[in-house]
Amino acid sequence: QVQLVESGGGSVQPGGSLRLSCVASGFTLDYYALGWFRQAPGEERKGVACIQSSDDTTWYGDSEEGRFTIIRDNPKNTVYLQMNNLKPEDTGVYYCAAEFGTGYCEVSDYRYWGQGTQVTVSS
Repeated sequence: QVQLVESGGGSVQPGGSLRLSCVASGFTLDYYALGWFRQAPGEERKGVACIQSSDDTTWYGDSEEGRFTIIRDNPKNTVYLQMNNLKPEDTGVYYCAAEFGTGYCEVSDYRYWGQGTQVTVSS
């Protein structure tokens, strides 16, 4: 059974950092494109950071570039999202996603999803 489980969310002040983790079970991440997506209240889910399976090419949203880092750890079957210099607009539920082979950073590219973890950035 394919499963993705996120953890590491929480509340943080602006300028703070968090590291989200997503552990996969039922499959190995080696051949999967992986992504982190955010859904803010009343908004659509959107990609913030994604990494390809073939060459680990990464993609980041415009507002996340330079602050967020997606890291794949295949031996641990885990993907991380390191988030630095957090801003209130980063608030939302963060989901990790996986798709066999190639996936870019659109919701429709991914078949497997975790349950999400809440991140709140507020002073």
